[in-house]
Amino acid sequence: MSALTTPAADRKSAPAAGSTPGTSHGPPRRPRRTALLPTAVLLLGALYCLLPVAWVLMASTKSGGELFSTFTFLPGSGFADNVADLDAYRDGIYWRWMANSALYAGLGALLSTVVSAVSGYALAVYRFRGREAVFNVLLAGVLMPPVILAIPQYLLMAEADMADTYLSVLLPLILSPYGVYLSRIYAEAAVPTELVEAGRMDGAGEWRIFVRIAVPMMSPGLVTVFLFQFVAIWNNFLLPYIMLGDDAKFPMTVGLFTLLAQGSNTPVLYTLVITGALLAIVPLIALFLVIQRFWSLDLLSGAVKS
Repeated sequence: MSALTTPAADRKSAPAAGSTPGTSHGPPRRPRRTALLPTAVLLLGALYCLLPVAWVLMASTKSGGELFSTFTFLPGSGFADNVADLDAYRDGIYWRWMANSALYAGLGALLSTVVSAVSGYALAVYRFRGREAVFNVLLAGVLMPPVILAIPQYLLMAEADMADTYLSVLLPLILSPYGVYLSRIYAEAAVPTELVEAGRMDGAGEWRIFVRIAVPMMSPGLVTVFLFQFVAIWNNFLLPYIMLGDDAKFPMTVGLFTLLAQGSNTPVLYTLVITGALLAIVPLIALFLVIQRFWSLDLLSGAVKS
């Protein structure tokens, strides 16, 4: 009976394994250490990337006299005048350059995404002789610097009597080895073979399977391909610089380069170049903000278990 009537205070449970007697939470926890070195490296990298943007933003607000006489990161009072001068320069040819850049980047990125989607899907789904050889050649194209290809591309366009035309800039940009590579990797991961086989059993043709089943499931990857291509074409300088001779067909990059070259003799043009460079960033920021919502997991990607 004495065992049954032992007070509750005397029936304390034994300390758990690994815990310290007299405590209920085991050994004291060490304070969490902040990863100072990786954080510092990331902050330095962000500062390195944002510092030129901050300089362009501040410099675009300065007049020609303020640009070289005031503190670098001190805002000026001439932004509105700079925009007005840029708009009036040669009857607004800067906006023609911006329109050309939008044409090259928009149409070129769209066509490149279509070609990448079809090619990547075919390399991921179909089994045919020489498939891996074709893919390895594309990988070699990814490693090829664009500088090496610019002169041969110009010679081909000149032989076809297409130099100094819009097509001379658009056609070399349609095939993107990196876009095909990324599309194939994403198609292999996002398009189950079972869905393709089910579509064939239901009587759907290959093109309908690709358009109605594969493309919706590949859409996040294709949006990424489009964005990469748009940014690459928008910032492209060497190819249009070699291909084009008429400044009315220049993209924004080549047009600003011509202004910068003239600035050595006319320093007032420096403010136009800086303001034009700032305005050229705005479409890229707007594009990123518009299409970032498409970067999400596709709900159909988990519909079928392999």
